[in-house]
Amino acid sequence: MLKIAFASTDQERVNLHFGGAESLVIYDVSPGRADLVGVQQFLKAEQIGEAGRAGLSGSMQDKVIPKLEFVDGCAAVYAASIGGNSVRRLMAAGIQPIVVDEGHEILDLLNEVSLALVYGGLPWVEKAKKKAAASLSAASATGESRKLIASIEELE
Repeated sequence: MLKIAFASTDQERVNLHFGGAESLVIYDVSPGRADLVGVQQFLKAEQIGEAGRAGLSGSMQDKVIPKLEFVDGCAAVYAASIGGNSVRRLMAAGIQPIVVDEGHEILDLLNEVSLALVYGGLPWVEKAKKKAAASLSAASATGESRKLIASIEELE
């Protein structure tokens, strides 16, 4: 499964710039399934002064840090636009930044990722699958993984 984040005001369409997003949603995507696992609202970012950069209202605080913390562990972030600095920071965190047309349906993108998990076709999904498999192997090696009952038949 891969966690994917979307910059969206309505949880249906990608319609926000990542850095200035007032809302992000995260889905856990596996073949044929997507589960909403997180929705986060953020303070509105505003331009501060003539030379000041956009920060949180009333301060020069970095507006991107809370968003990076929220998407930590995601394989990708879809947004209508992503600034160069945010692209670098997402990539450094191992998160693939993806810019799509404003208004792109989240369901379509989730289906695209679901199909790529089965059939391939999206290089970043292949990379994320390998990373997830390596993490799973590392967790198994440290004894943190447990096999659980998957069906009633296993109880007999």
